[in-house]
Amino acid sequence: MSVDRARIESLTRELLEAIGEDPDRPGLRQTPARVAELYAEFFAGVGEDAAAPLERTISVTRGPAPDTLPSGAVLLRDIRFRSVCEHHLLPFAGRAHLAYLPGEQVVGLGALVRVVEILAARPQVQERLGEQIADTIAENLDTRGVLVVLDASHGCVTMRGGRQPEASTLTIAARGVYEDSIARAELIALIGSSAGAAS
Repeated sequence: MSVDRARIESLTRELLEAIGEDPDRPGLRQTPARVAELYAEFFAGVGEDAAAPLERTISVTRGPAPDTLPSGAVLLRDIRFRSVCEHHLLPFAGRAHLAYLPGEQVVGLGALVRVVEILAARPQVQERLGEQIADTIAENLDTRGVLVVLDASHGCVTMRGGRQPEASTLTIAARGVYEDSIARAELIALIGSSAGAAS
């Protein structure tokens, strides 16, 4: 589904008038078109199939280099993402860390990034975003376990209300073997070491 840019432009003009501004003054003349362009980008994932990037898989045992493919978890850390909170339409952004324990099939790492990008590009809440990423991977790949950790800063916390600019929110979604806290402890430690190195 594509964003209706003309309607967004019209509504943005109306919003500017509603807050007491003149949408025809020089600084605001292009704002409706800019907002329409912004929303087309921010909400490009609405109606897009998040599982589509996972359709091309590689066999672990019959692939091009079976001796180099993982016998343990695949962990992709520090995927930068941004989304828009559906409660106030303010942005939230951070890092996603994804792990899965392959069965017979693995997938290109870029496909995992696309899953995050598609699901983040719609009105969201962080808790649901993590669960949707975990479900998409668990339901569309041959996995024995999936772990998704999101660490994000929210505009509705940093810019309004309590105005806590240093606050971040951490959420965890687990499927399969990683629903057991002992099984996911090693991955959580590896993700934590990444965060420590980045700071």
